[in-house]
Amino acid sequence: MSVSGGRGRAWFGRLPVVTRLVLSVAVTMSLVLAGTAGLVYERVQAALDRQLDDDLSAYQRSVDAAVRTHGALPAGPDGALHQVLDARGTVLRSSAAVRDERLLTPVEVDAVAHGRTVRREIGSLVPITPDTLRLRADRVTTGAGPRIAVTALPRGHRDEALRELLAQLALASGLTLVAASYVGYRTARAALRPVERYRRGAATLADGAQNLRLDVPVDRDDEITRLGHTLNRMLDRLEASTAREHRFIADASHELRTPLSLLRAELDVALHRPRSAEELAETLRSVDAEVQRLIDLSNALLDLEELGSTEHVSRAPGALTGLLDAAVAPHLRTARRAGRTLTVEAEPATVDVDARWLRSAVGNLVDNALRHGHGAIRVTAAVEEGRMRLRVMDGGPGFPPDFLPRAFDRFARAEASRTSEGSGLGLAFVRAVAVAHGGTAHAENTGRGAAVTLDLPC
Repeated sequence: MSVSGGRGRAWFGRLPVVTRLVLSVAVTMSLVLAGTAGLVYERVQAALDRQLDDDLSAYQRSVDAAVRTHGALPAGPDGALHQVLDARGTVLRSSAAVRDERLLTPVEVDAVAHGRTVRREIGSLVPITPDTLRLRADRVTTGAGPRIAVTALPRGHRDEALRELLAQLALASGLTLVAASYVGYRTARAALRPVERYRRGAATLADGAQNLRLDVPVDRDDEITRLGHTLNRMLDRLEASTAREHRFIADASHELRTPLSLLRAELDVALHRPRSAEELAETLRSVDAEVQRLIDLSNALLDLEELGSTEHVSRAPGALTGLLDAAVAPHLRTARRAGRTLTVEAEPATVDVDARWLRSAVGNLVDNALRHGHGAIRVTAAVEEGRMRLRVMDGGPGFPPDFLPRAFDRFARAEASRTSEGSGLGLAFVRAVAVAHGGTAHAENTGRGAAVTLDLPC
């Protein structure tokens, strides 16, 4: 039983979705229609039987009274039959239609003689048989001894009505089932049409289509529409991921070309003619500097890619002052050697941020201030209403005005700094950290130097 049931479910599960839906509707509607038809038939049959029983009981009472008084037996309704037997089953009086043919079997005669009432149907509803009757037999006590009064009424009108009802119920149920199956089929096709459209769109994407978006209605909010919006968001993420990959490859190839070319030139010059130990050492120092630049550039690009492809940062509560002290500590010696002051001003507060990325962002800003700015460097931070406002300022000439609009673009560098160290990714990394935290980054000139501000929820 379980094996056949499992095979049936497996077969059903292999059918197309529309077919499964239509079959489910058809089976459910069949059960509902069968139950409804059975209920209607039962109620109508009960009403007809009650009427026929009432007529038969009335006729039986009149016959019983006639037998008890030895009067003439009543004719009764059209087609009615009667018969009077003694206790041994001998026919004493009978309707002309049955004459001496006994309507009761010997067993029934014995049962009635002992005081039981016998009821029996003669003929069947389906298949159709002639002379269908409903029979009743009672014992009647008379002065001449006990008698058995038998009455019967024809069931023709009742059976014909029930057969007509069965035919009408079958026709109505069949038409209703066909209509419900058709409506279910059309509804299922209409409901799944967007899914098929989405499937064709996905197949087009698999074939290499670009910038594909599914046509999702904007005036609906059902399961299929929400599926379309989800797929479109997935396509947006896929496109953004592909764009990041292309940009990463383009940035890497663009920025790695120069140091690699310099390395090749240094090595070619070193190999072109014999060199002294001092010249070789100088070449190796130059090569080492370019290798370090490649490492820094690769790390910066990888950090940017990791930030851009991460859905959220790993936040954890921590002390704000400790975070900032750890961020500026590696730069204190460089600042002292340059004769510049580097201070941190932060209120004691706990912030919920990703300390790893935020330390790197602050470190980048301090490093930029040491490379391109002058004077004292101040790192300030304050927390108010669940947001942290962090600022790094220096006392230098500030950003060139034409550089500010593109300060956070990748590889963007002011003209004065193009020949200095750095890849132009520092501020881009800072903005990526701010965006990953759900915040913003802003660069400006304060009149006393440059300032970069991070506004983050914490």
